[in-house]
Amino acid sequence: MKRSTLQRHTKIANNMLYYIYTHIETHIDLDELSRDLEVSKFHMHRIFKETFGINVYQSIKSIRLQKASSLLLTNKYSTISEVAAQCGYSSHSSFIKAFRSRFGKSPKRWRSGGYKTYSDRILRQSGIEMGSTDAFDGLEPVIEKRPELESYYIRHKGYGDAIKSTWQKLQTWTLGNDMSEYRQIALFHDNPTVTPLEECRYIACIVPDTEANLFSDRLPSFKIAGGIYARFDLQGKHEDLLRFIHWVYHVWLPSSEYETTTKPSYAVYRKNNFLAEDGGFDLSFYISVRY
Repeated sequence: MKRSTLQRHTKIANNMLYYIYTHIETHIDLDELSRDLEVSKFHMHRIFKETFGINVYQSIKSIRLQKASSLLLTNKYSTISEVAAQCGYSSHSSFIKAFRSRFGKSPKRWRSGGYKTYSDRILRQSGIEMGSTDAFDGLEPVIEKRPELESYYIRHKGYGDAIKSTWQKLQTWTLGNDMSEYRQIALFHDNPTVTPLEECRYIACIVPDTEANLFSDRLPSFKIAGGIYARFDLQGKHEDLLRFIHWVYHVWLPSSEYETTTKPSYAVYRKNNFLAEDGGFDLSFYISVRY
């Protein structure tokens, strides 16, 4: 495959996945999407499967159920039907059937504690000892309204040490463009305590702080959603972030008066553990909230 063709296919596949994530609450019209992307529906499906190794419909179903599995735990004021609707299910019965098939238990059983064995198994398989999360109990968030951010990005499937190579590629791009004022931001589309780490989608982003005539024939761009977020400032090592995310989703949110949305959480690095020699991070973690 020619490089230009590969780049075009990658751009189409990335735009498709971005569309799915940003329309997960609604009916996803693939006919409309193919017209917007100016590619036939047949080729659109083929390109997506070639790029991500999964067909479009399987991806949509997986994303919806992963979002629902997390919202059932964090959004205690929402009914199961409301969570289903928030994740794009118009039928309560079809949601329950799909959820039971994916997680081996009903949404009601999952919400009432059934998630714990599933989550514990994922955390054990991650090879990271979770230990106590008591150190986070004193953390108080700042609630703020965040602007929409234009970013250049690389998608990475899986959450682990291999992310380092993705950040190195972005670092090479910033150096090649003589960029000195920019932010490194990581998007977390999935809750890694209920989604196997190898299935989590991690998006490494560069957000220029000043307007510049940037061009890349390989890096796509998209907008990180603005809105109301809870901000937590913290420092630590790679495994500390997983413990923290577990605490945010399973301790802080359920005990707070807030609910979250389908918008991805993200971290703004002041020090990136994947690039730092000592493996440490200094960051602000943002999670979308509503009251």
